[in-house]
Amino acid sequence: MTDCIFCKIIKKEIPASVVYEDKNTLAFLDINPVNPGHTLVISKKHFETLEEATEDSLVDIIKTVKKLIKPIDKALNPVGINIALSNKPGAGQVVPHMHFHIMPRFKGDGHELFEGKKASPETLKQVADKIKSLL
Repeated sequence: MTDCIFCKIIKKEIPASVVYEDKNTLAFLDINPVNPGHTLVISKKHFETLEEATEDSLVDIIKTVKKLIKPIDKALNPVGINIALSNKPGAGQVVPHMHFHIMPRFKGDGHELFEGKKASPETLKQVADKIKSLL
C-alpha cells in the first residue's frame, strides 16, 4: 500500500525509532506512547487486519513480540506489560497496517484496560454457541 505510514517506515522513507528488525518484521517505538517503551511490531508485508495476515506472518510477528518482552522489561522495569492488537477502526486501529502493541505498565500510570461488564451464564452460553456455530 503506497499511502501506508508503516510501509513507508519499512522502506526507510520516513524515520522511526527502530528497536528491532529482521527479514520479516520491524519493531519501533510508538510516537504517541501509552508509556515510555510502547513498541509497535509489524510485518514487513502489508496486511490491514489480522484476518488478512498469513499464518506465517503471524508466527513471525509473535516471535518478535516475545523476543522484545525481556529487553523492554529489563530496560524499563515496569510492573507489567500489555500486548494488544486493535483490529479495524471500530476497535481503535488508527493505522491500516496490522500491528501489535507492547505497552509497559507502571503503577499509577492512569491507564485502565479491559474493564468488563458482568455477563449472565445464559448470555455467555448464547454467545459461545453462536461463535462455535460459525467455526
